[in-house]
Amino acid sequence: MPEVHFDRYYRYDDLTRLLHAYAEEFPQLVQVQSIGKSYEGRDIWLATLTNRATGAAEEKPALWVDGNIHASEVSPSSACLYLIHALTSGYGANADFTRALDTRTFYVCPRLNPDGAELALADQPKIIRSSTRPYPYDEEGLEGLIEQDIDGDGRMLQMRILDPNGQWKAHPDEPRLMIRRDPTEVGGTYYRILPEGALKNYDGVTLALMRNKEGLDLNRNYPAHWRQEGEQIGAGEYPTSEPEVRAAVAFIVAHPNITGAVAFHTWSGVLLRPSGVAADETLPAEDLWTFQHIGAKGTQLTGYPAISNFHDFKYHPKEVITGTFDDWAYDHLGLYAWTVELWSPQRQAGITDYKFIDWYREHPLEDALKLLKWSDEKLDGKGYVDWYPFEHPQLGKIELGGWNMQYAWRNPPPQYLEREIAPFAEWLTWHALISPRLELHSAQVTPLGEGNYLVRLVVQNTGWLPTYVSKKALERKVVRGVIGEVRLPEGAKLISGKERHDFGQLEGRAYVGTSATPWAVWRLGGTPDRLKAEWVIHAPKGGEVELIARHERSGVVRLKLTLGE
Repeated sequence: MPEVHFDRYYRYDDLTRLLHAYAEEFPQLVQVQSIGKSYEGRDIWLATLTNRATGAAEEKPALWVDGNIHASEVSPSSACLYLIHALTSGYGANADFTRALDTRTFYVCPRLNPDGAELALADQPKIIRSSTRPYPYDEEGLEGLIEQDIDGDGRMLQMRILDPNGQWKAHPDEPRLMIRRDPTEVGGTYYRILPEGALKNYDGVTLALMRNKEGLDLNRNYPAHWRQEGEQIGAGEYPTSEPEVRAAVAFIVAHPNITGAVAFHTWSGVLLRPSGVAADETLPAEDLWTFQHIGAKGTQLTGYPAISNFHDFKYHPKEVITGTFDDWAYDHLGLYAWTVELWSPQRQAGITDYKFIDWYREHPLEDALKLLKWSDEKLDGKGYVDWYPFEHPQLGKIELGGWNMQYAWRNPPPQYLEREIAPFAEWLTWHALISPRLELHSAQVTPLGEGNYLVRLVVQNTGWLPTYVSKKALERKVVRGVIGEVRLPEGAKLISGKERHDFGQLEGRAYVGTSATPWAVWRLGGTPDRLKAEWVIHAPKGGEVELIARHERSGVVRLKLTLGE
């Protein structure tokens, strides 16, 4: 077993080494390939996990999992790596992991944005949103605050600057904590709070944050609902203009066996589902019910609430985010796609009743005190650092301290990492196992005399989801039905039936009611999960006929039958 530790964050070379080590240790279960190059030329590694002895990866229904599209969100890479570790170490011991690898495929891309992660994990880190490609202009700003570690202690904290017109003041009972100044308050001691950093071309008066020249957001570059920079900041010049996004899109489109997708991000501790641009009422009802069912299972296994992007996770109530991965995967391909926001400092501090985005604008001061207490007791004060004096090169005497964002907020502190990511292996496996799966029900040859034979093939969908996966997939016309094929022995000919025929879709068990009420039985009874194909074949010398039933999202059934009196 590769030596992997889930109490640390791995840089690119070590992550590469670990992925290839799993492929070497478990060659029957893991293959590693590059699906493309990043902007700086690094390989974007993808691990394909399935038991190759039970069939080819592309002939089994699959789940796509990725992480670390945003530069500083490095714990998603760990979540992907943990899935690989759990599946390989649990094969043969864990029944669900074993069945999943025998009958399904996992495509796991732990670090979709290797360039940005290298900056975040550097000895002297730089925090950017996503790609390192300059955008929209290839030039540094002329003036403003550049966020950086100015005192060389390996942390990027906050700067507290005395200012009679400042927006912040010390909490009356806990002076370390900075709180909002009352609207009409005067006569106190007030501060401005800025990220730790240096000022370029400071005029001695104005303070503004300099925007990084690396202004892309790769999770705004996917094709669905894409908008230009004037409407959606960081979206790129055109959909999939960025090599990292283009690599993911090209791979997923080329693998129609993918039935679901999960992208790991940080932070908030939630399971986010489409749509990001429209209300739940606009989704096909069956898709909404299925999303809710998958989300409920995710909540049960991980403790994370499952919520709607549009209804519950807007950055501003009047704005939507476009060009995202989960919207593209669902709206264009009809996949049940999720964005998992790992880690919630609030929940760690015992704050459970809060609105995920609105909380940052307005929350009870008791919540802030709980978070400070959590840092003191559980993080040994490393999350919230006591203010200490510093002679700033441009600002003079200031104080550094406050929240250490990269340590306590953007990702779980290393000692909490494994606990946070471990439950997702079970949910992802369950997500894979609900996919449709085409299996043989029965097959037979009936002699009709004079060298004629009736050949019957019956297949069924044994998965929970229908073969088409979602109503959105049918709406978009992106999925074919079950294709039945017959291959004849030499000298034989078809009397009835076609060599290849689209038999349509098969239902699963997703829409069956909770219990067998008469209404549920009347509505969804029968065998909509099963199909029968028949051919009459003339083969005077007998021989062997090959039958194939295949579905892009549900797998392949192959068998050979002997024709004979």
